[in-house]
Amino acid sequence: MTAVAFSIAALLSTLGGGLFALRHSDRLNWILAFTAGVLLGVVSFDLLPEIFALAAERSLDPHEAMVALVVGFLVFHTLEKFVLIHHGHEAPYAAHRHPHVGVLAAATLIGHSFMDGVGIGLGFQVSGPVGIAVAIAVIAHDFCDGLNTVSLMLVHLNTRRRAFAMLAADALAPVAGAVLAQLFILPPHLLSLYLGFFAGFLLYIGAADVLPQAHSGARPAEALGLVGLTCAGAFVAFTAVRLAGHG
Repeated sequence: MTAVAFSIAALLSTLGGGLFALRHSDRLNWILAFTAGVLLGVVSFDLLPEIFALAAERSLDPHEAMVALVVGFLVFHTLEKFVLIHHGHEAPYAAHRHPHVGVLAAATLIGHSFMDGVGIGLGFQVSGPVGIAVAIAVIAHDFCDGLNTVSLMLVHLNTRRRAFAMLAADALAPVAGAVLAQLFILPPHLLSLYLGFFAGFLLYIGAADVLPQAHSGARPAEALGLVGLTCAGAFVAFTAVRLAGHG
């Protein structure tokens, strides 16, 4: 039950981030610039070190997780380009916004939040201190997860009501994950592959979707500020991971 209690704190953190994005949707470019940095930071400072630490601890081949990362990147790219009819670049990038792209991207983040909850549950299976450390990391970056979910929905022209629905699902996901984690033990090999696959998803969303959207339509005078916010987002992710004792 301790894991579930911490997952409820993650729920509140996610809601806070999403409500912030809804309230300040008129500054979406600035929010997206920060979001892109957070996503890249989560991949670089949290997921990849976790993969290599798990590989070293369990004598796993890290190359398999890196293959899963590339597969995750390419799967999202394929879905965006073909399933969602997000073709080519014969027009400016902003002209290629589709609500379903936002839903798919947000659904990926909901999957991340669900696995955050699973991570909290598995952490407490190891020991209390490990579970608390994982929970602190999750709570710290779930504010950004909520912000990211809403931002991705709005930038792809979804309604505010639909964005809030996805935010609610994202907020509930870590609680569901923590409850589920009480029922099973995930083999380290499968966990490593999942982390790699998910890192590929986030890498694509951050670098190929969110970051270009942040700069789309921005005035030249805003470019430096947007870049600074992206760096700030990466620094926030780095700080959250280090404070939690990861990476």
